[in-house]
Amino acid sequence: MTSQLYRLVYHSRNFISGTPEQVSVEVNKILESSQRNNLLIDVTGALIFNAGMFAQVLEGARNDLEATFERIQRDERHGEVEILAFDEASSRGFPSWSMGFVGHSCGDKELFTHIGEGSGFEAKRLEGEHVFRVMRDLAIAEETRAA
Repeated sequence: MTSQLYRLVYHSRNFISGTPEQVSVEVNKILESSQRNNLLIDVTGALIFNAGMFAQVLEGARNDLEATFERIQRDERHGEVEILAFDEASSRGFPSWSMGFVGHSCGDKELFTHIGEGSGFEAKRLEGEHVFRVMRDLAIAEETRAA
């Protein structure tokens, strides 16, 4: 029996404090944990981060996404967690990433800044489908550079 594929897009405020290096260590811990856990339950997705916020796309079976999102909501490194979209998906946008991190290059940082300028990082202005498309485009660009 095949589970229906769902996509969850959310954003949250960054509650990690410390020096830029300490924040980077914590973000890397989030990525490592997500990659390990998501691989076990066939969840894919990507995370984007700046000093003020996280935005993440998760794809997989509905019950797996719900359980994963519950853990995220309890994580003290996130605050003001808000779902932007939670819908059925026809295909995965990040099929090869148990949890990718987009925004490594200077060009990606500029693109992420554009999201911030367009939205002001205000929850009411962020749209799930727009965040998904931008993150997928960044992921494709990063995979192309890595190849």
